[in-house]
Amino acid sequence: MLTIHSFCFNAFQENTFVLFNEQKEAIIVDPGCYLRNEQEALANFISAHNLTPTLLLNTHCHLDHVFGNNFVSEKYSLAAHFHKNEQPVIDRLPEGGARWGVPCDPYTGPVKYIDQDDVIEFGKDQFKVLVTPGHSPGSVCFYNQAQDFLIGGDLIFKDGVGRTDLPGSNPLDLIKSIQTQILPLPDSMTIYSGHGPETTWGREKKVNPYILHILKGQ
Repeated sequence: MLTIHSFCFNAFQENTFVLFNEQKEAIIVDPGCYLRNEQEALANFISAHNLTPTLLLNTHCHLDHVFGNNFVSEKYSLAAHFHKNEQPVIDRLPEGGARWGVPCDPYTGPVKYIDQDDVIEFGKDQFKVLVTPGHSPGSVCFYNQAQDFLIGGDLIFKDGVGRTDLPGSNPLDLIKSIQTQILPLPDSMTIYSGHGPETTWGREKKVNPYILHILKGQ
């Protein structure tokens, strides 16, 4: 049984997730810790719970989701896992940081590319990789069928969807991603988004105006 803990980090109020099992192994998803005190909060939580991080996953590589990649990679000797189409995005990290007024260094750690239908093994648990471009060119979601939840990045939020006015984003791709990858999943599924509170797929299908618009086009 996985436990999910979230942090809200950096000026963009990004959700960083730590998932851990009964064996005290941990996954860190989208470490957005920018300030030193945010890095310490993440490390102190891991230490206080006697966790051993074994995976670093990125739903996508916009700067607010990867500010802490170097910190996590170096401290826990982990490779960042993301889709190959996100490589140009993370390569522009210093440029993006300058544009948004948040200076940051390039990511220098190892990388492992992941792709559609890859299965990430984590102890007795599994995560299926769903490639969901739109908000960024290589966005992915991590689906855990056994516990009925999705780590969704910036694809779907409570009452919203990811913005598509950023370099490399595409509104038609985002719509297609939701139609093909998320629509078949159960209404009971909990969605842990990259910003804001968790929600369920069934709720968003009923009240999210963006999802309702997509469903009308089916």
